[in-house]
Amino acid sequence: MPIHRITKACPGSLVTAFAVLGSVLLGAHSAAAQTPYDGTWNVTIVTKAGSCEPAVRSTLTVADGKISAPGSDVAGTIGHEGLVRASINGAYANGQLSGNAGWGKWNGASAGVPCSGRWEASRQ
Repeated sequence: MPIHRITKACPGSLVTAFAVLGSVLLGAHSAAAQTPYDGTWNVTIVTKAGSCEPAVRSTLTVADGKISAPGSDVAGTIGHEGLVRASINGAYANGQLSGNAGWGKWNGASAGVPCSGRWEASRQ
């Protein structure tokens, strides 16, 4: 899967962005979910390269296959096959959900310096 470079995210907004991604993936799970991955997800984002925050944990919500978080600049989708594509405050993440778990990569910048890493998620 391609990873997109982000060039205009500031250090604080990158951390907030990934916190939002976590919040979106961790939304409340209901028996009447519209897609197989709707619900609340716990997300851990880990920086592997660059000077971004070393690790961030968050909770995200998926509703009808759409990733969202109140008050945050997050947009993304989860396909029926579990393909994740998200943009959060200028950072990009992609990956895969399968059952109640997920994983993938992210790419962003802190003060104009590129950083990247991986993320993992589990449904609550």
